[in-house]
Amino acid sequence: DTKAVRAGQKSSGINAEYGGANTKGLKQINSDMTDLKEKASAGKLQPHEFQGGTFTISNLGMMGIQEFTAVINPPQSAILAVGAPQKKLVPADNEKGFEVSTVMNVTLSCDHRVVDGAVGAQWLKALKGYLEKPINLLL
Repeated sequence: DTKAVRAGQKSSGINAEYGGANTKGLKQINSDMTDLKEKASAGKLQPHEFQGGTFTISNLGMMGIQEFTAVINPPQSAILAVGAPQKKLVPADNEKGFEVSTVMNVTLSCDHRVVDGAVGAQWLKALKGYLEKPINLLL
């Protein structure tokens, strides 16, 4: 379960690899990612730390980009593009008929030779559930 993460090497285009996230807690992932980012920024990533990924998360949202489509990094199978959160009016069951909500666009690009589109859609639905109710990540 290896994920690729762009971690500090802006000009090189190298994605650090982070494996086994499905077996670790949020605190451990945060600590490990901080270490990877420091190594990448210092140009000290070892080959095993940037080869072999299967999935990348690309976050241009932290730069204010609201929506984009990311290109898959071969030989990986998918990439998730994460946009900036923004306030929007959404329908609501209240006297006004609307409310202000924070909305974020994500786009999943899949290599359909590896990931069926329906499976990608199921994955996005699960991600949406976790983003809307993050407490479920702890359960």
